[in-house]
Amino acid sequence: MKKIVIATCLLLGVTSAVQAGGDPAIGKEKSAVCGACHGMDGNSVVPTFPKLAGQSENYLIKQLKDLKAGVRKDPVMSGQAAALNDADIPHLAAYFSSQKPAPGAAANADLAATGQKLFSGNLAKGIIACSACHGPTGAGNPAAGFPRLTGQHAMYVTTQLQRFKSGERENPMMRGVVANISEDEMKAVAEYITGLH
Repeated sequence: MKKIVIATCLLLGVTSAVQAGGDPAIGKEKSAVCGACHGMDGNSVVPTFPKLAGQSENYLIKQLKDLKAGVRKDPVMSGQAAALNDADIPHLAAYFSSQKPAPGAAANADLAATGQKLFSGNLAKGIIACSACHGPTGAGNPAAGFPRLTGQHAMYVTTQLQRFKSGERENPMMRGVVANISEDEMKAVAEYITGLH
């Protein structure tokens, strides 16, 4: 009985903590502008715009705050985030986080097979496994702030990997991860990620 009470208290504590961050209903009301690019439910159909559905709430909050503050720069999103009210960010994150992500599909099976090997790392080339931080299924690690990759558009993933490598996106960890990855390898791992589920 004692274990049940403790488990219930922990569950309620976790639920309260998640709900305290933002209200998905308010986020839905405020998401019309976001939906133009990312889809009304966060499942973008445009390969250059990321899918937000099912992404970690904390990750979405951090990215929006970084974009708003100019820490992360993006030609489209920097202006959009700058116009956001700070109070709206947790609500938008709660809404998109609560949406069901649509699975992606790899368009090139051979490229995806190469990408699968890279996703697991290549110590000989100094390539760290993506799965080490993002999990074996690409579901991410919300507690550590590592995003969900599963089903993300291959084109978007490739662009972000290129931005990490060039230093356009300032993330020392990811810059180290992509240091030894070629453009073709970026495309391969992105192709694998888009079909991962």
